[in-house]
Amino acid sequence: MTTATIDQASDAVSVTVWSKPGCVQCDATTRALRRLGVEFREVDVSTDAAARDLVAGMGFLQAPVVQAGSVVWSGYRPDRIEALAGELVG
Repeated sequence: MTTATIDQASDAVSVTVWSKPGCVQCDATTRALRRLGVEFREVDVSTDAAARDLVAGMGFLQAPVVQAGSVVWSGYRPDRIEALAGELVG
């Protein structure tokens, strides 16, 4: 199941980060994405039950969960963040 979309007009990949407050890996992930100029939407799974259910339904039990098009991962993954930034920002 996926909620990230590709904007057909611009071919831009929509990036979503599902996170929760007080999560060190979530903070590190969003900080790295910002530093590298990657635009993203952040969703707090601690206050959004539908988002929490969606992430759990995808099989993830750990925050953050990052989705960019068909690419999805969980946890702080600097290698994947760098690769994503390279594709999206150039």
